Amino acid sequence: MYSVSFSPAQARSARARVGLTTAQVAQAMTACGAPVRPELIEAWEYGAQLPTEPQLFALADVLWCPPAVLMGVEPRTLAEHRMARQLSAERLAQLIGMDPDAYRSAEAANQWHGDYRQTKALVEALGLSLRKLIGVMGRVDELAGHLRAAVEGRWKSHVGPVCEITSLNRTRVSDALRVMHGEFAEFAERYMGHVVARNADARLKEVAAERSAYLRRLVDHFWELIGEAGEAPPFNSVH
Repeated sequence: MYSVSFSPAQARSARARVGLTTAQVAQAMTACGAPVRPELIEAWEYGAQLPTEPQLFALADVLWCPPAVLMGVEPRTLAEHRMARQLSAERLAQLIGMDPDAYRSAEAANQWHGDYRQTKALVEALGLSLRKLIGVMGRVDELAGHLRAAVEGRWKSHVGPVCEITSLNRTRVSDALRVMHGEFAEFAERYMGHVVARNADARLKEVAAERSAYLRRLVDHFWELIGEAGEAPPFNSVH
């Protein structure tokens, strides 16, 4: 189970900006349905305790700031992105049409294997780009593995898995993998050309270094080829 991300310093600063005392904050939170005592507010502000999710959301409302400000972190996990949007796990599960227990399991593992419609609803609810979602759900390494296998072997056999990971349509993925496979093949041709011509080892090492650099940038290059579709939710994919 994850704990709520919370920044005592940001909480103190947010309260100072609105000019409320801890007693006034506690009174306002109680009126919002999250009853607390001033001593608990002070404990949060000095790191002695952490608020619960409902308390975090109520505190954000009272202090007139987004939950992400009080969290004090750039959201990295599925849970943090949800809390930054001030959504409970149950509410988000409802929005995306998923059983709450299944959604909680996804959060606990920080992995996403929802179907296409659930994925579309998830990125819309969390305000994520498609590329960002791949990172949040922990599948970048899996994508990189398929991209490497595609450029080094039969790229067509990896179209399906890449589509499943990214929610992109087959035509867009096929075009990107075809280009990448062709680019990578050029390294082998150039290398063998230098070997046959018996060129200096320095030139062979240069080509090998270029090949290694290309492999390190496979994921970035894939999204460069995908273009704008990677910077937005996958709403225009065709399945």
